[in-house]
Amino acid sequence: MEWLNGPLVWAIDAWHQPLYLFPRECPRIVIWQVAGSTADDWHAWSDGSAARMIAFIEEDWADVVRASFIFRYELPEYGFQPLGDAGMWVSNSMAKPLAVEMIADLPAALKGQEVELRLVRDLGFLRPVWSSTLHASGIRLRNASSWSLRG
Repeated sequence: MEWLNGPLVWAIDAWHQPLYLFPRECPRIVIWQVAGSTADDWHAWSDGSAARMIAFIEEDWADVVRASFIFRYELPEYGFQPLGDAGMWVSNSMAKPLAVEMIADLPAALKGQEVELRLVRDLGFLRPVWSSTLHASGIRLRNASSWSLRG
């Protein structure tokens, strides 16, 4: 899969788009249930939330998230290949957007996608979630206050 290091257009499917409703460099961990997830694990990590996803960010990023906006590009479906990982798709051809939307209230956009946003002092306490039956997605963790890739 060396071709993934070349110039590509990256896209995300609609169900997984909440993973990217954050400023680009914001470290976050997003969890959700998958087939095989246990009610005990969901309750332990979400406190029994009714949300479809829980997004954790550090308190130091809260003002940045509230003040930021992003642009969401709607891309044509043709020409993209699924990567089979959390709804990611890639194309090695240029893709002309069908529409562009500015999302100015990121917390409201997350809530509209049934995602509960939680502020934590640091993301380190979430390391064990990867050993649970839940799906955990960590993005830009190198920017977290106390995260080390060595764990």
